[in-house]
Amino acid sequence: MTRLSNAFSKPHAAFVAFITAGDGDTAANLDALVAGGADVIELGMPFTDPMADGPAIQSANLRSLGAGTTTADVLQIATDFRARHPDIPLILMGYANPMVRRGPEWFAVAAADAGVDGVICVDIPPEEDQALGPALRTKGIAPIRLATPTTDAERLPQVLEGSAGFLYYVSVAGITGKQQAATASIETAVAALKAATDLPVAVGFGVRTPEQAAAIARHADGVVVGSALVDLCREFGKEAPAKLQELTASMVAAIREANK
Repeated sequence: MTRLSNAFSKPHAAFVAFITAGDGDTAANLDALVAGGADVIELGMPFTDPMADGPAIQSANLRSLGAGTTTADVLQIATDFRARHPDIPLILMGYANPMVRRGPEWFAVAAADAGVDGVICVDIPPEEDQALGPALRTKGIAPIRLATPTTDAERLPQVLEGSAGFLYYVSVAGITGKQQAATASIETAVAALKAATDLPVAVGFGVRTPEQAAAIARHADGVVVGSALVDLCREFGKEAPAKLQELTASMVAAIREANK
């Protein structure tokens, strides 16, 4: 987890960039995110029922699956990424079925062999940690948990127990990409989370512009952007890498300016 801890120990909030594996030229798109200055990469594992995701990422999942992307393909993309970028943290984000259908130990070993630093599994709640968490921790992979506006003080300790890498704060009660929480509510929520854990807190869901990223960076340890990047993959196809690098660079510049 050294790569993750390094990413969150910089003098500015980390920029966490998400795209879906198999949606276009993933290798070129990932390289563009790195070239733009992304501190952490989240690679989405395509799934037939991405229940937490809005239209942009749902469509990306369907495009990827339609192109025949498999779990083996995702792991190969991760392996190749690690060979090209030995120092950039890589997170796999997705749903339980592809991760546990062959057994959690198989997935943890395969992810570790591919150089993966952390895993976000949207639909395994903390109460069911045994389904995947122990296998990941055994291989040194961070199980990254989600907290939401409805995570109250009574349940938060369960969310934090066994969590590692960073805490992902979902800033809205809803799906990805469709709405943006008020800065004041994010500030209050992040302060409460940071009082309860030493883990870095990254904020995502609905962040689409450099201005929004900068506002969040003034309070959080990381800013997560997904749908805005995925939209570029859809809109520009083979020309997407240049657009991804451009948007990433503008987000990173805004975040660093906000943290001066």
